[in-house]
Amino acid sequence: MNQQATNLDPKNHQRIAAAIGFILDHYQDQPRLADIAKHVGLSSWHFNRLFTSWAGVTPKQLVQFLSLRAAKRSLDRHASVLSASLNAGLSGPGRLHDLFVTIEAMTPGEYKNGGAGLVLDYGFSASPFGDVLLAGTRRGLSHLSFVDRGTDEAIAELNKAWPNATLERNEPGMSALAGQIFSGGEQALQLRLKGTNFQLQVWQALLKIPSGNQASYRDLARTIGRPNSQRAVANAVGRNPVAWLIPCHRVLRASGALGGYRWGVERKAEILTWELAQQV
Repeated sequence: MNQQATNLDPKNHQRIAAAIGFILDHYQDQPRLADIAKHVGLSSWHFNRLFTSWAGVTPKQLVQFLSLRAAKRSLDRHASVLSASLNAGLSGPGRLHDLFVTIEAMTPGEYKNGGAGLVLDYGFSASPFGDVLLAGTRRGLSHLSFVDRGTDEAIAELNKAWPNATLERNEPGMSALAGQIFSGGEQALQLRLKGTNFQLQVWQALLKIPSGNQASYRDLARTIGRPNSQRAVANAVGRNPVAWLIPCHRVLRASGALGGYRWGVERKAEILTWELAQQV
């Protein structure tokens, strides 16, 4: 089995998620490689190889990075790391999203009629964070969700979002698109989304959070010029129809706690940890 296939293996995805949960809970204790490996039922050698292939860094390097990051934050509690991430502009590592992912809104008519007359290609694929369902038109991707409760339920959710659209299964096309999205390369990606003007504003603001950084709902509300709309911002974040590319996983509570995530808090931790690992 090649390295990419190993990273997409569902069992290995579960092991990585479990390991990350253990690391986040125990990094301040500087856990040994053997302890983390034992937690996921692998030998130290196999776990170290799997994790390094997935994250690009060793578990030890990640533990050291998390410890250093926590120490730096504790040195200056008055500086808002969350707000600073939104002011980083294009200088940070998240410039890929800012420059290459663009949003086109559906027309008001398409929004109101539930996609009548639209043909949505859809298909399932593996990703480094679990199986995904993708759907879109020729003009852009409209849906990307993680699949945890079976393909039938995932399709039902897609039908609910687009009740009057015609769905056409296109497994090869969507699998190729997933490969493009999760490859880490710098390809231009167009999103064609159905949402209110407010939701689209919030989703645009999410694209400005650099990879490896996080923002709070308050930060997002200020960014769109609606500082008193934190609850509405949170609702818009929760309705994000395109996982990963629109990085709603980068939104934390003001306290720094992970908070909720439409596709599971464990997956949110996994994605954030992967992004942090790229900064090591």
